[in-house]
Amino acid sequence: MYDAPQTQREVDLTQTKIAARNVQVYYGDTHAIKDVDVNIEDKTVTAFIGPSGCGKSTFLRCLNRMNDTIDVCRVEGDILIDGEDIYDKRVDPVQLRAKVGMVFQKPNPFPKSIYDNVAYGPRIHGLAKNKADLDDIVERALRRGAIWDEVKDRLQSPGTGLSGGQQQRLCIARAVATEPEVLLMDEPWSALDPIATAQVEELIDELRQNYSVVIVTHSMQQAARVSQKTAFFHLGNLVEFGETGQIFTNPEDPRTESYITGRIG
Repeated sequence: MYDAPQTQREVDLTQTKIAARNVQVYYGDTHAIKDVDVNIEDKTVTAFIGPSGCGKSTFLRCLNRMNDTIDVCRVEGDILIDGEDIYDKRVDPVQLRAKVGMVFQKPNPFPKSIYDNVAYGPRIHGLAKNKADLDDIVERALRRGAIWDEVKDRLQSPGTGLSGGQQQRLCIARAVATEPEVLLMDEPWSALDPIATAQVEELIDELRQNYSVVIVTHSMQQAARVSQKTAFFHLGNLVEFGETGQIFTNPEDPRTESYITGRIG
């Protein structure tokens, strides 16, 4: 499966939550992602940065097989979570997405009550034995989403009636309700005001105590604030990956330096 010797693979996988090897993504004849190799650690925030159209969101969507929903998209190579190939034919994408939660750019609460938004995943995955169990799961998820105190007295109100920042935190609560191990966030701040953005940033820092968090962001300042590891994508290539501080202060690749200093992008 890999060119690396067995011992090296074993070392990599013991330190890693997600391992990608030689990943290629095609949209029809367009080669969108080229030769990506990366290890993403557990209980760490990893930021994907780079210019628009560089492939960071495309690669993010490979990690929970969201690209399966695009007819012309083809993914090659290996992506392993806890050493298991997520593209194995025996893997159920629905079950995978319970393990790998996702939060999108724009808050997208279901047209249901706040309670039912959060209860939806646990219900379909059979995580609650009874109503009391489900109540506990909903409360725990809303607390993890840092929104419980704001909504605990109106759980039957529609989720769509919340403010933008509250909706996004509701969507984060919904994503963590199935007890995922990985949380993917595709520019979760892009529709939010500065106060809501700061709340979500704080929340991400708390969430990494329990999850491997991967974020896509256009904002280098944001990546510097919230992540421990940063990957720089350019023209479908993963140019550089490393400690966030090192990427921003002492990048090894001239393309990374050009992006950080604003000469490309």
